[in-house]
Amino acid sequence: MLARILAILTLFTALPAMAEQVVLGLSQNEVAITASFDGSEILIFGAVRREEPIPDGPPLEVVITVAGPSLPVTVRRKERRFGIWVNTDAVDVDRAPSYYAVASSGPLREVLTNVEDLRYRISVPRAIRSVGAPMTIQDSASFTNALIRIRTGSDLYQLLEEKVAVDQQTLFRTSIQLPAALTEGGYVTRIFLTRDGTVVSQYQTTIDVRKVGLERWLHALSRNQPLLYGLMSIAIAIAAGWGASAGFALLRR
Repeated sequence: MLARILAILTLFTALPAMAEQVVLGLSQNEVAITASFDGSEILIFGAVRREEPIPDGPPLEVVITVAGPSLPVTVRRKERRFGIWVNTDAVDVDRAPSYYAVASSGPLREVLTNVEDLRYRISVPRAIRSVGAPMTIQDSASFTNALIRIRTGSDLYQLLEEKVAVDQQTLFRTSIQLPAALTEGGYVTRIFLTRDGTVVSQYQTTIDVRKVGLERWLHALSRNQPLLYGLMSIAIAIAAGWGASAGFALLRR
């Protein structure tokens, strides 16, 4: 037993200490979704803590990712047949983040190697996990590309190259815009320090996104008591229609 403990202690002392570490700050670690919510801007800033002087060689680069909850997605292909658009092939994507943003201090392919991207799943295509596709579909990659294109057009996927400011290889900052159409849950925020394309340090935290107030109450009611929610919706629609009719009647007089 003593020999095993000594061996473990020897292993840990042999591991090199991280020369550069992230000290992170967020403008807010919670986002409240209300009935009037139209998006939010998150300011991410921090510093690099060092035990030694800044090393010589390639400059320090920073890559920041913000990922919403990952959910399965079915991507369908539409084709025009007999004058109408119909769904034909479909591919089930195992996991895709509902929101994903990548911000970097330089062009992503220059500050991060393909090997490191594959290891940490940093770029948008790497963040999507697609296990397989039906044997009848030969171009499954095009379905993933279509998903990225659609969500990029809705600002749900963002590639923000050269948007992280790095001062004196020590301080860094960026701002990321969260759109109005957010999914509730924890938004995992990761910060990577890289040199010559290799990750030398990383840090992770979570931004909590939740519905609050009337928005949360209506959401819970629709999930827990759908019948009551439906009846209430019908009653509100009838009342709104009656109110509009009565208002027009008064105007005619």
